[in-house]
Amino acid sequence: MAKNLVIVESPTKAKSITKMLGSNYKVKATYGHLRDLPKSKLGVDIEDDFEPKYIKVRGKAKTINELKKEADNAQNVYLATDPDREGEAISWHLQYLLGLDKNEKNRVEFHEITKNNVKNAIKNPRKIDQNLVDSQQARRVMDRIVGYEISPILWKRVKSGLSAGRVQSVALKLIVDRQKEIDAFKPEEYWTISAKHKEEKIEFESEFYGTKSKKIKISNENGADKILNKIDKDKFGVVDISKTKKKRKAQKPYTTSTLQQDASNKLGFSTKYTMSLAQQLFEGIDLGDKGRVGLITYMRTDATRLSSEIIGESLSYIKEKYGSKYASNGRNYSKKSKQTQDAHEAIRPTSIYNDPISVKDYLTDQQYKLYKMIWTRVVQSQMTDYEYLSTSISLDSNGIVFKASGKITLFDGFMKVSSSKENENFLPDLEKGDVIKATSITKNQHFTKPPANYTEASLVKVLEEYGIGRPSTYSSTIASIISRNYVEFEDRKILPTKLGIRVNDFLQENFNDVINVEFTAKMENELDRIAQDEVYWKDVLKGFYEGFEKDLNAVSKDTNDYKVKDKILDEKCPKCGSPLAIKHGRNGKFIGCTNFPDCNFTKSIIKTTGVKCPKCNDGELIEKVSKKGKRFYGCSNFPSCDYATWDTPTGDRCPECGDLLVHKKNRSTDEIKCNSCDYVKEKIR
Repeated sequence: MAKNLVIVESPTKAKSITKMLGSNYKVKATYGHLRDLPKSKLGVDIEDDFEPKYIKVRGKAKTINELKKEADNAQNVYLATDPDREGEAISWHLQYLLGLDKNEKNRVEFHEITKNNVKNAIKNPRKIDQNLVDSQQARRVMDRIVGYEISPILWKRVKSGLSAGRVQSVALKLIVDRQKEIDAFKPEEYWTISAKHKEEKIEFESEFYGTKSKKIKISNENGADKILNKIDKDKFGVVDISKTKKKRKAQKPYTTSTLQQDASNKLGFSTKYTMSLAQQLFEGIDLGDKGRVGLITYMRTDATRLSSEIIGESLSYIKEKYGSKYASNGRNYSKKSKQTQDAHEAIRPTSIYNDPISVKDYLTDQQYKLYKMIWTRVVQSQMTDYEYLSTSISLDSNGIVFKASGKITLFDGFMKVSSSKENENFLPDLEKGDVIKATSITKNQHFTKPPANYTEASLVKVLEEYGIGRPSTYSSTIASIISRNYVEFEDRKILPTKLGIRVNDFLQENFNDVINVEFTAKMENELDRIAQDEVYWKDVLKGFYEGFEKDLNAVSKDTNDYKVKDKILDEKCPKCGSPLAIKHGRNGKFIGCTNFPDCNFTKSIIKTTGVKCPKCNDGELIEKVSKKGKRFYGCSNFPSCDYATWDTPTGDRCPECGDLLVHKKNRSTDEIKCNSCDYVKEKIR
């Protein structure tokens, strides 16, 4: 029996840490929460000062008993759940379940899964931070009250089976409000005029600006033609030239939010997928002879600071790889706020010398792309500035002013390691008084555009700007409103559904005091104050509930109709002859009989994949649902063709047997493989 028991949340993390600590330590995983509020009822005694009524999570009895047995036989027990509020609460629940002394120093934090960090953490345990636990409890209780009190009202007033969430409902409001802005937007016409020039074998463009005295907006074609008639194509006089030397610093290292935004914008990853990949890189990757190593630090952080050790390592690497002129004097990026003055750093590599190329063979393509982004961002943060010459030229043709601008790199600095290069618009070496020609002049019609629909990246950005939720919760927040069919994706844009709009209308009419941007941000600040021991957590709950209870009591006064009306189709029910309609269910839209419940006929809305059936080469694979409610993909020519697969078809064929390659994803597997043989194209995890 091992002398020491270390308890973590993830089996992958347990596997990595086991090899680092040796035979005197046994590392076990909780597989998530072991104790929580009950699902079947509120689980909070509001009358008894908001006291939560925790129970053991269903299905976790075996895990709890195994951990109790291991803890009873160990000399030391170390609670090593994630280094954040949620992890602190899980350790607190573990302490209770295992009967550990609450005054004992048994809490350890692994901010990176490397041998030195893990061993040092074990040598420096601390007591559980009750303030962090209480902050998590306050969030959990607040969210439970909102969800369990509002959801039954939604069933009656909007549609059965719906639910509401404190932060999710604010995210939905932002999405709906943006859509309303777009729908109300009235485009305005405007025109631009551009001239092309060629001097000293350099081609460049200038854009119409106005006159010497002011900038002019062209609102119609007639206005554009009037300006064109004044221009002398052969006489563009240089009236002003400015050349300014400028510098640009590298961006700060990644926080959870900025990583999610960049991964979405640059790699097309969802926030959920980004966090999943980051978790894998944090918990450990098998690097061959080096063993299993965590490649990045903990990925849930608001901090931008770097440790002095990693700054020093970065500078050494930069000097060795690129030369001393590319190394800065060492830069840190600490935020001046209470909540970041802790052990957390920005998301960074555990070692700069694990550069992307050296670990590429051990990573999936997606892991590699995300790791490269994280590594590059940290290295760039310790490099010298990008220096360039910004040049602007003003040209005059009969009193009509055009302007041209360009950028010329003087020193690439941190851009040395960037995959994207600056767009350099070279300009000829002109002098004031020179006269040049235009090879062509064109006018172009444009219309002002409405504000853009939110994408995952832009929604994450605005949530952070408003102080709503925490970066670690953004992924689950977005996933929640998608799963509830309140929003849907279209070309990466997040659009509210009819159901989502109705739910939002009801919530804003009846619960606007507590479900709005300002109040939610205020509550987030209160949760931070609890963690900093500035306010008692149950006092925060009391303040929250005062306003919430008033809204609950007043909701009956609202007589508006929020019911979601089904869309009637020009199609009759094959069972009873009544009209069919598009209905909204727990799993999204479906077609059902309007004579329900007397007639229970339903059928799925066909979702095509665009992939041709590999068996009959005639039909198309479409998404279907089995009798047990499980999704699968089958040929549209069924029953004449019975080809089917449980896994998502990619459209590519297996190079070995010719069958389709599919995306097989479950709890233990995430890979692109053949639907028939053992060929695997790519292991995602």
